[in-house]
Amino acid sequence: MGELYDTRYTARTGKNGHATITARPNEDDLIARYFAPLAGEGGLALKDDAALLTPPAGHDLVLTVDGLVGGVHFFADDPPGPVARKALRVNLSDLAAKGARPLGFLLTLALPPDWSAKWLADFVAGLGDDSLAYGCPLLGGDTVKTPGPLTLSITAIGAVPTGRMVLRTGARAGDLIYVTGTIGDGALGLQARLGHLPHINEAAHAHLLDRYLLPRPRLALADAMAGHASGGMDISDGLVGDLSKMLRVSGVTCEVDLSLLPLSAAAREAIEADPRLFEIAVTGGDDYELLASVAPAEASAFEAAAGAARVSVTRVGEVRAGPAPPRFLRDGGEIVFRHGAFSHF
Repeated sequence: MGELYDTRYTARTGKNGHATITARPNEDDLIARYFAPLAGEGGLALKDDAALLTPPAGHDLVLTVDGLVGGVHFFADDPPGPVARKALRVNLSDLAAKGARPLGFLLTLALPPDWSAKWLADFVAGLGDDSLAYGCPLLGGDTVKTPGPLTLSITAIGAVPTGRMVLRTGARAGDLIYVTGTIGDGALGLQARLGHLPHINEAAHAHLLDRYLLPRPRLALADAMAGHASGGMDISDGLVGDLSKMLRVSGVTCEVDLSLLPLSAAAREAIEADPRLFEIAVTGGDDYELLASVAPAEASAFEAAAGAARVSVTRVGEVRAGPAPPRFLRDGGEIVFRHGAFSHF
């Protein structure tokens, strides 16, 4: 998985108060001990410097990559297992939006000087649990050192029936717009993590925190997306901004009734306590739900397939011809947002 990670030493204080020196493994040992057990067949037991992958017959490959940086995408004191799981899940969400099923992933892990064997073991345990649960084995990657912060990048590889990948550019006038799950939990969970939420009940607070730290990739909807959606993407930077992106590159517009948005009980409680949070919920990001534009003739089949997959879908608007920006309505009036989406820049 890349260049050798230098053997380093760390001092630990024992029960007698004396420091003991423990050697860290070099990169070959690190890979063999922690990552090789996660490798799929195409990973060649991580003994080569490349992976070998044959796509299923009659399928196209879909590739997506996302990077996570400590202090930007997660907090420095977040537990390593959930950090690893989030890194994989945000990529799986992209595959789901394209109608693809996962085949495997590549990992680049840049470790800062203070990493420990315990931290790495917990990281790999979380990654391994999700790799198994979602059928997405490790195929290879790279491990390097960095002065910080902790940085990781995952490239996920999936397969979709030939010619059926769902494109952002595929939305057409007359399509119905659907969202999966509930909107705003991730953004409000970040506010909870920052201590910016009003007082809500403990269970609601815990729900929002969990949705921020651990997205739910809608892979169960992949077949329905590939079979019935004309356009789609995942909602990572906020519903308002991501829907605007999809419509803009498709050359169309829409009118969305935000009063139809599916909100969790926890999100409703937070917004009722502070109505200003509604804007954060629809523009703040970290949902990792799916957007789908579906032709009216396919709508019943799409809804039925979603029901069979046990993924809730909600119709929130209709695509219209023309390049104008989308209109967002609530309680009979139009809302113009100050910031449509999360942006790194």
